[in-house]
Amino acid sequence: MANIPVSPQNVLDAHGNNTIFMVWEFKKDTDVIAVFQKVCALVINLNHSGNIRFPDSGASCVMGIGYNAWHRLGLPSPLPKELENFVPVVGAKHIAVSTRGDLHFHLRGDGSSICYDMAAAISSVLQPVATSIEEGHGFRYWDGRSILGFVDGTENPQGDERAYFGLTGDEDPVYKGGSYLFVQKYIHDLSGFNALPVEEQEKIFGRHKWNDVEMPDDIKPANSHSALANVGDDLKIVRDNMPFGNMSSNEMGTYFIAYAGTFSTVKKMLNNMFIGSPPGNYDRLVDFSTARTGTLFFVPSATFLDNIGSGLPPLGESSTDDTGNDNDDKASAPGDGSLHIGSLKKGK
Repeated sequence: MANIPVSPQNVLDAHGNNTIFMVWEFKKDTDVIAVFQKVCALVINLNHSGNIRFPDSGASCVMGIGYNAWHRLGLPSPLPKELENFVPVVGAKHIAVSTRGDLHFHLRGDGSSICYDMAAAISSVLQPVATSIEEGHGFRYWDGRSILGFVDGTENPQGDERAYFGLTGDEDPVYKGGSYLFVQKYIHDLSGFNALPVEEQEKIFGRHKWNDVEMPDDIKPANSHSALANVGDDLKIVRDNMPFGNMSSNEMGTYFIAYAGTFSTVKKMLNNMFIGSPPGNYDRLVDFSTARTGTLFFVPSATFLDNIGSGLPPLGESSTDDTGNDNDDKASAPGDGSLHIGSLKKGK
């Protein structure tokens, strides 16, 4: 890969007051290559436009690419080291399910208008070749609390640690500046949880509800959420969860969204929560939170997307094929409509 500075997508931004999450799946027997190139250019444009027009709005658009889509689009091989189809995590009582998804869009803004406009622009480009299979509209609840009433994301890394834990580094130098994106749509049993005394709710979370102070280890239950979801100070993720839902139908939930430099950190967290540590000592919070979706994506750098949108090799002037050989000679504009992505064939 050419030694060109890489700019990450906006995965490290603090979440705004409004969010739209969209998951798209490519239709069969459609030519997705040209549309994907347009989408890459659009993502770059939406971020530039939002920054220029509304510099204080927190507007951003982040796109992730699933394992199957990476192959269908003929993106570079080898793939990001930990990109795979998510395998369900099956515990004795609860399951972290696996669901489909080719592209994921995480749209953020302090106001809802910019989020709606970005979603509309993306949808107009994708609809001829893809179907939206999930869309969620999140909102900031009070001082960053989940709809269950507890502050969400207290353990998020801060400052320089956000990049250290949220972005791929030298362990996968070809995709440095990218991020593994894992998402789950949780539906909460809000009525059941709210029927519990606050003291019992606090034991489930392992922290106090009103002041957000974590319980001491000698008091915190071993099956509390904070005891099992936090897998060590050297293994952190950047959470950007948002609540969503319909109060009257009791369909309130949390869209769990994690950015991480390694997916293995997320897998360890999920194993603790659903299988338990030790097995059987699972996260009590999942008794009140059902995972309806679970999908892994890779968020390549903004440089990667900009290159594709501009008709250049994703990895810069020097790309590699699936044998690891350089393809500098393939940097000129191709005649077959492909995305300059090594020897892999154009997807249909």
